[in-house]
Amino acid sequence: MGIEDVARVAGLDPDDPRLVEALTHSSYAAEHEVTSNEQLEFLGDAVVDLAVAEYVVRSWPDVDEGVASVVRSRTVNEASLASVARALALGEHLRIGRGVRKERGAERDSLLADAFEALVGAVFSVRGYDAAREFVVAQLAERIDSAARHGDVIDVKTHLRRWAETQGLAPPEYELSATGPAHDVTYEARVVVGPLVGVGRGPSKKRAEAAAAAAAWEGAQRAGVT
Repeated sequence: MGIEDVARVAGLDPDDPRLVEALTHSSYAAEHEVTSNEQLEFLGDAVVDLAVAEYVVRSWPDVDEGVASVVRSRTVNEASLASVARALALGEHLRIGRGVRKERGAERDSLLADAFEALVGAVFSVRGYDAAREFVVAQLAERIDSAARHGDVIDVKTHLRRWAETQGLAPPEYELSATGPAHDVTYEARVVVGPLVGVGRGPSKKRAEAAAAAAAWEGAQRAGVT
């Protein structure tokens, strides 16, 4: 896929400075004294999270917070975003420094995932949130749907317990507290399993515990321990 194709898919002009910036790694920026894609990657990271969360809630309006969090974490992660970047051939157009290029840095998941988020940030900067959301959904919808259909996403508490067993850890322990009047109680659950801690809230004990389990599981994935 040529740079013109990348620009077309993203709805940007091939010569747009923001597109060029999105494809400029910090190693190249340091060598040539230009702006890197780090700021756009920061913006894109937030946009991707919001766009995916919005898609999940709109597609499954009855989904609880715990399940939604697991679907999002299975979609918005380094490996998944790097795969999308490869499909867009971003590595072929990524400007990287000599040392990183020598180490085949453009093939790294981390650089590719960052490049995709930076591209999303560029779309957001140039065309606004709606266009950026549409771009994210177009690239990730199939993966989101697949994550949502995955059998063990339905019971995240069971999934976390099974993971603890495989790690030789004690079962997850949940602590519950409640706030608010009797007719409008909000429950907060805190779960501890090995080195992981998750906190979640919900209108029922079950949903609060599921949200806490999802938070712990998402933390495990981000830490690379799953």
